Amino acid sequence: MKIYTKKGDSGTTSLASGTRVSKGDIRVELYGTADELNSVLGVAVSFLKTSSELKGILDRIQNLLFELGSELAGFHKKDGTSCILEEDVLQLEQEIDAWETSLVPLKHFVLPGGSQAAAFLHVARTIARKLERDLVKAKDGGSPIHPENLRFLNRLSDHLFVAARYANFESQVQEPQWKSRAKGN
Repeated sequence: MKIYTKKGDSGTTSLASGTRVSKGDIRVELYGTADELNSVLGVAVSFLKTSSELKGILDRIQNLLFELGSELAGFHKKDGTSCILEEDVLQLEQEIDAWETSLVPLKHFVLPGGSQAAAFLHVARTIARKLERDLVKAKDGGSPIHPENLRFLNRLSDHLFVAARYANFESQVQEPQWKSRAKGN
């Protein structure tokens, strides 16, 4: 099988059901953004040290995002439930809480950056927020969106923020702090 089919040359693609839709269809946008998020996480992971505790966690999240993208493309479980479970949301919360015990409490706003892994985790955080906003638009437009998916993405962006801070902590890199010109600090 060739990687190119030429079927999308006119600006259409097939959903999992086989239905042809415009590449501008909201469903294509949703699974495309899930793929974008997953790809940026792959870049972030590539910059982590082999010993980083984040590697296994981010690998699990990448697998979940792949499943979520498949679900958004139209692959559904036979029982109609989401591939994202309440336990997935709780796991993110537990990891956030565990990392925060090692981190200095925030007293300033943090700028995206620091180590390369942290910088890409911040990019991933913003893409997670975009995917969350797009899911809400789809839901508001009548598309069936599982509530677990919204909770997961809302928590995931927080998770990725703390993961970026933790990546800087692991790498012993000072995280950049916002300095307001108005306040003179």
